[in-house]
Amino acid sequence: MEPVNVGIINVTGYIGADLARLLHQHPGVNLVSVTGRSAAGQNISEVFPHLANIDMVIEAELGEVDLAISALPHGASALSVVQALEEDIKVIDISADFRLKDANEYKQWYEVTHPAPELLSEAVFGLPELNRSQIAGSRLIANPGCYPTCSILALAPALREDLIETDIIIDSKSGVSGAGRTLKLTTHFAETNESVSAYGLSGHRHMPEIKQELQNLAGDQEVSLTFIPHLIPMTRGMLSTCYGKLKRESTVEEITDIYREFYRDEPFVRVVDIPPQTKQTLGSNMCLIHPVVDHRTGRLIVISCIDNLVKGGAGQAVQNMNLMLGLPETMGLNQLAVYP
Repeated sequence: MEPVNVGIINVTGYIGADLARLLHQHPGVNLVSVTGRSAAGQNISEVFPHLANIDMVIEAELGEVDLAISALPHGASALSVVQALEEDIKVIDISADFRLKDANEYKQWYEVTHPAPELLSEAVFGLPELNRSQIAGSRLIANPGCYPTCSILALAPALREDLIETDIIIDSKSGVSGAGRTLKLTTHFAETNESVSAYGLSGHRHMPEIKQELQNLAGDQEVSLTFIPHLIPMTRGMLSTCYGKLKRESTVEEITDIYREFYRDEPFVRVVDIPPQTKQTLGSNMCLIHPVVDHRTGRLIVISCIDNLVKGGAGQAVQNMNLMLGLPETMGLNQLAVYP
């Protein structure tokens, strides 16, 4: 099989750069085009010296490709997606533009009118562990956000197997790279170092995305979700602690067996015996999950960890790309975590 030509729309952000790193060494594709209007005309190695092995000029417009991955911000990404689809290019969108199925809800949370609402029903939510077959046959994938990936994978077995009530609490903590590369006062070193802060207390934009997918897992039971994200002083990594009331008395061994069976054939989810740490996923496409039972309160507590830029972004996009192109799902994604 000849390598497929792929391109990155907006390579100049953190996820765009990680996409370039992963795609450059991917044996099944050729990275032939990268865009970034603010850096157009520069070699990618000038913008990102760690990508010095990639000799490629950043363009203002996408070249001829078979598949494109858009790392543009929400709002702007949808317009590029529409243009690519009109040119018969398959697209993976890393922004939030095609994750929510309701255009009115999108407008409520992102404060813009969706430019292509007719595509919302077609877009497949790109979480391979739940939607593998739909991803493989789609031309438009909505790559999940980092918080939703970490949280949904933690809770999917419990909801699918009807283990917990649907009044759910998710407490998540993310490294600063999740806020993007644009300069903001709240992500300056002096503001974030030696400090932890909660944000999005009135509602984070990832919350409706998480609820939408948990609702799909819960069926007729209405999901009530409390989701609180936190910013912690590290570059990469995400840890979510999820709480749900058990419907029946269960041992941790029984719950762990259910989780292991649910994820038995998943290459990038591992159910572990001890609480995972974010550093154990650094640079990898792995999600580590640890369920425990609090018998005093009758609650299931599930801890999950990912690298927010890999399984929470670029790596998951490559995983989706592999499925769309009929390549082995793990191709180009077998990197182990970097430790320490």
